[in-house]
Amino acid sequence: MRTVFFILLIIANCLCITAQENFAITQVRPIAIMPFTQISGGVILIKACINNKSDSLNFILDTGSGGVSLDSTTSITLGINSIESDTVISGIGGVQKVRYAFDETLHIGGLTIEHLAIHRYDYSLLSSVYGEKIDGVIGYPFFKRYIVQIDFEHNQLLIYHSGKFQYPQNGTLIHIPINPLPLQRILVKDKKNTEFDFFFDTGAGLPFLMSEQFIQENHILSFNKNSYLTQAEGLGGKKQMRLTVVKSIKIGPYTFRKVPTYLFKDDYNVTAYPLSGGLIGNEILRRFNLIINYGQHKIHLLPNKHYFDAFEYGYSGLNLFLVNDCIMVEDVIAASPSDLAGLNIGDEVISVEGNFSGNLQQYKNMLQEPEKKLKIIIKRSGVLLSVNMTTWSIL
Repeated sequence: MRTVFFILLIIANCLCITAQENFAITQVRPIAIMPFTQISGGVILIKACINNKSDSLNFILDTGSGGVSLDSTTSITLGINSIESDTVISGIGGVQKVRYAFDETLHIGGLTIEHLAIHRYDYSLLSSVYGEKIDGVIGYPFFKRYIVQIDFEHNQLLIYHSGKFQYPQNGTLIHIPINPLPLQRILVKDKKNTEFDFFFDTGAGLPFLMSEQFIQENHILSFNKNSYLTQAEGLGGKKQMRLTVVKSIKIGPYTFRKVPTYLFKDDYNVTAYPLSGGLIGNEILRRFNLIINYGQHKIHLLPNKHYFDAFEYGYSGLNLFLVNDCIMVEDVIAASPSDLAGLNIGDEVISVEGNFSGNLQQYKNMLQEPEKKLKIIIKRSGVLLSVNMTTWSIL
């Protein structure tokens, strides 16, 4: 099973007006350039500092977030005081009030962003999912102040002053409502062809997600369409979903076929249906170099070298977390390949197919290969065991 984490903070309503055009002029000079790393699903991880603290922190750069947030433990460690508020945040696992620290300063790539209200949230689950310490999320307050270019070919972030901007010669410029999250009209083709608005969410480590209410009311999928039970992690905890394949989706002039798609029972209205039908995640967005201009409600899409990368269609039903520096089996879906192989919750994974690196991302990548025979060495009750498992294809 593919482990997916997505962040979508709905703090304000959005308008649904969409258009597109081609634009061809030269590029201007950035005011800051900084590297980033990609973690599972192409999610962007950048370094930043808070206030006058020298600690370099890991933040997810997230167009699916309406704010800037800091991990609860990190906040306490840095001595950042917060107060209770009436603001609530919706996540896949529930709704909760958050605490705020006001008039804070964020330092990113040589830039100083002052007078921020930063809310506090527990990101320990997210850190376990990715095997990286996640200290926070940077969303709308950053994007609204700058024009942000995300170069997925070179893992670089280029930041420009807000205002008039000269776009690259190639690619497509789409006009997109942002209030505070970006929405784009997408053509979904399966049993029925349907155009609907979806969030652009760089904080989502998945290709495409649709709410089940949207699917049912618009009759998108066949009644007997194959799907596989899986699990995602998000704000508020874990959530079981179904995983299937949609015939195609079209974003502007760009069509992707046989797209792995998560079907989500949206109990807490995270996707804000009928405002949106779901979200487009970074497994698709990373195939473009993006220029995000919230001030002018525009996003420029330029296909990059990853545009034709194959989607991953493997299914294992296995969910691995990093816990106390050990890779642990946290979830096993009943009747899935991992269940049939005899894996149990609480098993410690020592190696996958001869890989003893202890690298969570590498292990997850191997589990996403379809019809892959894998020898997994585990430790159970202090005893080493060898387990053979073959992943399924969801095609």
